[in-house]
Amino acid sequence: MPAALVDIDGTLVDSNYHHALCWFRAFREHELTIPLWRLHRHVGMGGDKYVAAVCDEDVEARLGDSLRARWEELFDTVINEVEPLAGARELVVDLKARGHAVVVASSSIERHLDVNLDKLRIRELVDGWTTKDDVEQSKPEPDLVAAAMAKAGTQDAVMIGDSPWDITAARTAGVATLAVLSGGFGRSELAGALAIYDSVDELRARLDDSSLR
Repeated sequence: MPAALVDIDGTLVDSNYHHALCWFRAFREHELTIPLWRLHRHVGMGGDKYVAAVCDEDVEARLGDSLRARWEELFDTVINEVEPLAGARELVVDLKARGHAVVVASSSIERHLDVNLDKLRIRELVDGWTTKDDVEQSKPEPDLVAAAMAKAGTQDAVMIGDSPWDITAARTAGVATLAVLSGGFGRSELAGALAIYDSVDELRARLDDSSLR
């Protein structure tokens, strides 16, 4: 059975807009106003690439570390408002019952990931997880997917994610993606996925029709 490499933000927990708002506030504190729609469209990309992507390399060079540190602090203040998406824990249960190794493929910092693993109650269910400390470069680079496959102990895997960055990282690593719309990205933005589902619950209902069959 292929391993299931499961993204967490926007896929298992409803956090993408919280991330966008915290980035908005961090930029504003540095007298930079970036439209929220643009910030949201880059959520899922690792923080090491995020600032240059939404601004430019000059802002990254001058303010990148300060912006990331402030975003982490701001997200600490809202993470308790983040809730699991419907069917998220049940998806992990279903995948394990079918015999899949399940690895949470996340570029979160460790303290944020710990909160979400506990909210989902999957810490004892999954076979492992990644954090930003496991890789040199985050999504859309393939490092995170490769690290997750190493933790799963196999190169035979399928990614489950919600963003174009998940799809790009997985494709570069030679892995297909099953995408859900819960991260707020449109179907056209997720067109590189093998299949797109309205929700985690729809994916659960159609596992037998997916590449995880």
